[in-house]
Amino acid sequence: MEREEMTNEAADSEAVVVGSGPNGLAAAVELARSGFRVSVLEAAGTIGGGTRTLELTLPGYQHDVCSAIHPLGAASPFFNQLPLDRFGLEWVHPQAAVAHPLDDGTAVLLEKDISRTLDTIDPADRAVYQRLMTPLLEKWDALAPELLAPIHFPTHPLLMAQFGLRGLRSATGLARSTFQGSRARALFAGLSAHSFLPLEQPGSAAFGLILGVLGHLNGWPFARGGSGRISQALAGYLQSLGGTIRTGIEVRSVNGLDGNAFVLLDLTPIQVLKVAGHRLTAGYRKSLENYRYGPGVFKVDWALSGPIPWRAAACLRAATVHVGGTMDEIALAEREVWQGRHPERPFVLVAQQSLFDPSRVPEGKQTGWAYCHVPSGSWVDMTERIEQQIERFAPGFRDLILARQVRDCAALESYNHNFVGGDINGGLQDLRQIVARPVPGAHPYATSDGRIFICSSSTPPGGGVHGMCGYHAARLAAERFPHL
Repeated sequence: MEREEMTNEAADSEAVVVGSGPNGLAAAVELARSGFRVSVLEAAGTIGGGTRTLELTLPGYQHDVCSAIHPLGAASPFFNQLPLDRFGLEWVHPQAAVAHPLDDGTAVLLEKDISRTLDTIDPADRAVYQRLMTPLLEKWDALAPELLAPIHFPTHPLLMAQFGLRGLRSATGLARSTFQGSRARALFAGLSAHSFLPLEQPGSAAFGLILGVLGHLNGWPFARGGSGRISQALAGYLQSLGGTIRTGIEVRSVNGLDGNAFVLLDLTPIQVLKVAGHRLTAGYRKSLENYRYGPGVFKVDWALSGPIPWRAAACLRAATVHVGGTMDEIALAEREVWQGRHPERPFVLVAQQSLFDPSRVPEGKQTGWAYCHVPSGSWVDMTERIEQQIERFAPGFRDLILARQVRDCAALESYNHNFVGGDINGGLQDLRQIVARPVPGAHPYATSDGRIFICSSSTPPGGGVHGMCGYHAARLAAERFPHL
């Protein structure tokens, strides 16, 4: 794209957002709410980044291309300020947040009602599970702004200290010291595995605690009609505020943008260096070059002739199913990924949204969505191993498959350049890179160039569809450019 064309796209804007993922759109919305003239430029032909929905297998089957289930979306402090329901966003709340099948034909269920969850774990662990989760659940309104923000001196230091005593531990360490039975341990391991970290690594427990609390707070909902409805609602609200969105506009250099505008990049450090590296100091460039990405994913979408035939019928109460067996099995699989290996029995995240949202499928049919973690940049086809794991807990699953689409790490990165090596979280989220994301400093959204900001999931609080990275970046930019 020529510089003149790019300049014209932003000529009337005070702020330009590059990238229309949920964080880019969130940043644009917050700036527009603050009175700025905002333009969003998206390289792809459609908006959404990780929140798009397409017919990937057969006509009439709507599949979420990347993100599918949104516990943080429905609980986002920023999204909950916005009238997104007026622009078509409706959250679907399955009966249970998560189901975790076991080899004995039963399942552990994470339900909004803690007492119903307690009924599915070992009796010896019921009281301690309630003591673990209830205080966090009761104080979520105070805890959420602390956790979903850059590192800062907490407004509620005692509350954060109480969370940190558990969250900074390893998932396996916390589970073994807290629970006696295998059922609660398995549930917690599945929740913690969303961290993409080895479950023996410090800090992995925080993910299990947060996702468990969200299940009790609001369930794990998803967007009716597909994840694309989230980006469409954000875009609709932005346009109602006067913001503009242009697709098919690939920004190869920030120099092509209007010189009077400040720029927010919904890009990971590698892409930031490509489009803006020449504007950054050598020290800041070096810090971005040292940014670390995490494991990738291998994803499968299925068109199915009927519901997945789980041996544990309770799995049909949840849109999200954690397939991996015991805590030790899940920990082994995640550890093997970090060792550069491909597990024979991977931990598989399965979503069956069409059970609760028939608008996605032809009458009587279903979709299936799943991925497992793999080493970064992996080319290994995990289809057989994923389907074997599901068949293990749902005999006859393969007989229902009408069509499938698979995407390895390279295909995912080709679809969205932010998915570096197949990493869908915008970078590793270990303790070091939570504190310094993407670089150390008091203002992680700012770069060494005063007019360039980063608003992607490579900034705090990290991955997930919640818009908080974009919101915080926009607030910082608005503070620094209040009188354009």
